[in-house]
Amino acid sequence: MERTLRKILTDALTSAFGTGADSFEIEIPREESHGDLSTPVAMGLARSLRKPPRTIAEQIVQAIASSEAPGGLGPVSDVFERVEVAGPGFINVTFAKPFAIAQTKRLLRERDGYLREDLGAGRSVQIEFVSANPTGPLHLGHGRGAALGAALSNLLTEAGYKVEKEYYINDAGRQVLLLGQSVFARYQQRCGLDYPVPEDGYRGDYIDDLAEEMQTGHGESFRGRDFRDVSALFVDYSYHRMLGGIRKDLDDFGVSFDTWQSERDLFRSGQVSKSIDDLRQRGHVFEEDGATWFRSTTFGDDKDRVVVKKDGEYTYFASDISYHREKVIKGFDEVVDVWGADHHGYILRVQAVVEAFGFPRSRLRVLLVQMVSLLRAGRPVQMSKRAGEFVTLREVIDEIGADTTKFLFLTRRPDSHLEVDIEVAKAQSQENPVFYVQYAHARINSIFEKARAEVSFGGEAMASGGELEEFDGSLFNDEEMKLLKKALFYPMVFKNAALAREPHRITFYLQELASLFHPYYHRHRVITEDLGLTKARLALCEAIRTVLQHGLRILGVKAPEKM
Repeated sequence: MERTLRKILTDALTSAFGTGADSFEIEIPREESHGDLSTPVAMGLARSLRKPPRTIAEQIVQAIASSEAPGGLGPVSDVFERVEVAGPGFINVTFAKPFAIAQTKRLLRERDGYLREDLGAGRSVQIEFVSANPTGPLHLGHGRGAALGAALSNLLTEAGYKVEKEYYINDAGRQVLLLGQSVFARYQQRCGLDYPVPEDGYRGDYIDDLAEEMQTGHGESFRGRDFRDVSALFVDYSYHRMLGGIRKDLDDFGVSFDTWQSERDLFRSGQVSKSIDDLRQRGHVFEEDGATWFRSTTFGDDKDRVVVKKDGEYTYFASDISYHREKVIKGFDEVVDVWGADHHGYILRVQAVVEAFGFPRSRLRVLLVQMVSLLRAGRPVQMSKRAGEFVTLREVIDEIGADTTKFLFLTRRPDSHLEVDIEVAKAQSQENPVFYVQYAHARINSIFEKARAEVSFGGEAMASGGELEEFDGSLFNDEEMKLLKKALFYPMVFKNAALAREPHRITFYLQELASLFHPYYHRHRVITEDLGLTKARLALCEAIRTVLQHGLRILGVKAPEKM
């Protein structure tokens, strides 16, 4: 429906002014009195046309009235019930009932082909997300990033992009060394020695578990040893075990990756030094005070950055330079990084890296994810004993399930703070958004299960729903038309979510669709004595079910047949 309006508006602009508009917004109004769709296109043209926006809008409406609809749809009057100018120059349109019915029949014929749009045309996108240090269990912030990255990957794949999902393993540097030192200290304590855990080391039951495993496997053969003598063993064993736990948690969360890039491998292969040399040859690296610097201020950063310290040790930023160089030279049309919100100050310097290697900084898009607060009946949940510092993703998955957790993580913009109440998440009520949406799908399935047993068309029992593609839409009442149009707006929501890289828009939409369907279900019988009305209402339910299935699949959430 949005595509039809956009084409009609484009043709009207050409007819009225001899020119089009590069782009213009079409939105779903919050107030029903403003029609089905609205556009401020006239206000965007006011400066170039040197006319008041309302005058421009009135001329556009006149041009629409005398035009033909695209695609052989006939006169525009067959498409719109009303086209009105409102306020300072908004154009509000209300679609005609026959047009909406025809679009529903297309939806039932084409299914997913109607709901999605090929925006990517095969362009490639790499999405790197989670990438938690393998030094402890995943916490809720990691889980939120995982839900976002996976849903965005699904969304862009459906929109025609070639998507690669990557996890960057931070397995080099001080943090994994601290993990090994922490486990070594606990091991020494288990061997009866008074050995201190590093002041900034890791704590929690999982460190004790790793120390116990080392003692079980090696006895007390390392008792009293200098950590430097056995550091490789303790570090490698500990971080591999933690990485294995992370993989298991993500697998149970329904999140997978195409590639796992090791930071260690970047050093081993010489890519880190090669990247610095590449920048040096481009004139973006200089030596000062015994250190090697990247001249990032050239590209808008607030200060230049050290890449090799005075002692010859690489900084964290050095491996990030190498990692992002590898990303862009692989030829991805877009690189998306999903980071915690505390990395906000890191964006400019990494964009500077991309530009320094000769690529537009727009090639890199960074999505920031805020932390999650966990509540139980409105009260904050205590920190995890196992993690020692935070509530783990595993704890939440075990209590409320992966589907519920993912859906709730996607109910807000990722850069806004999120509170999740465990008791609400477990409730089978309208207060639980994922239950409300999944239950709408399950209810429709139950309607069709009954229909297959009781309803026949043309003397044959209903089979798969293909019999519903031809129905009498004139039988729909106003409530049914409102519900029907809501389902038909899904392709517009899908398109805008993909263009904005915001899968949470799908979550919002599904909640709104479910909130319209459940009251309708309680007020109206779908299977009635009137076969024509039954068929029309089943067609409406099938359209809604098709949309719910597609939206939930984008979010990585199951569409259950029964609940």
